[in-house]
Amino acid sequence: MCVAGSLRAAAVSLAGVIIAIHLAGAGLSTAGIGLVLACGIGSSAVGTVICGLRADGWGRRRTLIVLSLLTGSAFASLALVRGLFPLVAVALVGMVNGMGRDRGPASALDQAVLPATTSDEHRTWVMAVYNAAIDSGHALGALGAAIPTAMASRFALASDSAHALAFAICGAAIAAGALPYGWLGPGVERGSSPGAGLQGSAIDPGTRRVVRRLALLFGVDSIGGGFLNSALIAYWFFERYGTSEVQLAMLFFAARTLNVVSHLAAAWIARRIGLLNTMVLTHLPSSVFLMMAPAAPSAAVAAALFLARESLVEMDVPTRQSYVMAVVPPAARTFASGMTNVTRNAGWAVGPLVGGVIMQQALAGPLLIGGALKIAYDLILYRSFRHVRPPEEARRTSRG
Repeated sequence: MCVAGSLRAAAVSLAGVIIAIHLAGAGLSTAGIGLVLACGIGSSAVGTVICGLRADGWGRRRTLIVLSLLTGSAFASLALVRGLFPLVAVALVGMVNGMGRDRGPASALDQAVLPATTSDEHRTWVMAVYNAAIDSGHALGALGAAIPTAMASRFALASDSAHALAFAICGAAIAAGALPYGWLGPGVERGSSPGAGLQGSAIDPGTRRVVRRLALLFGVDSIGGGFLNSALIAYWFFERYGTSEVQLAMLFFAARTLNVVSHLAAAWIARRIGLLNTMVLTHLPSSVFLMMAPAAPSAAVAAALFLARESLVEMDVPTRQSYVMAVVPPAARTFASGMTNVTRNAGWAVGPLVGGVIMQQALAGPLLIGGALKIAYDLILYRSFRHVRPPEEARRTSRG
């Protein structure tokens, strides 16, 4: 699962850095770019909810293989397709993720499977290792964003041709993830029942209520994240400071490397102060750093603030995933992962669509709006769930 996820993450990360620049070169306006990104993320949200309801019945391994092949084909198609409406169609059918981070139905299904492989006490560490593998892929993919420039220089290719070849590589990498998924054993189906249908109807009301509250809050966070996706941030650096694709590749490689370290640090911190406290106390200051970036007098200062943000912003990912899986019964994990991830994907779809329009009027607008929404999410999440503890934290408290 780590190998398949890393391949997918590397492709998504590479595409996230160059896709907005590629689409702009194809003649799309910033609003058009936002529409393509939003359609891909919105389609991913639909795919996530369908997988959350049906994947246990279809078979988790089979679903992961199909998702790899479908999404890989769509990314490869970006190498050939031109025009706003054809690009929108590809994004919709193939769930094209231009966020720069691997957040889709396959990722949600991975999260539902992983807790069954370990104990409550080690669940957060397993999530941290998985996310470290994912962000290692993100880091390599970000570094790979220099490939189009290198190919254009080495082989005298036009920019469009170099970008097209990069998207073909991305598609092949995602499709290749079907191979390690194909080697998974029957243990990945644990907790699912053959022929399961709309799983949500079998979930008890209390669990549905908890999932609904978390999903709504995660939706607020993801709307903010949609304003701060890699494509729009890369485009902001490109327009504001004239940052080259090679420089962007190095910047996002450094950011993803910090993300890898932060996942492991988050598990260590959570062991000491709790999952929810770790989520909030690391996530909130990361938003403040990015909101300060538009006031930076130079690209170097803006990059430093961005990297400070990236050293903290992903600490809530393994802790959030672990928390959601901890506060629902094991049989409800695919449902909970699907429903909480779908609201995140839906929010990400709104962010680029609105952010692209806002960016035409105020280049730094998405950074300020996205940061403010994320701060609001942190405060509401802490107030709403500060008394809901995972089993391992409750046991430690009782022993204390």
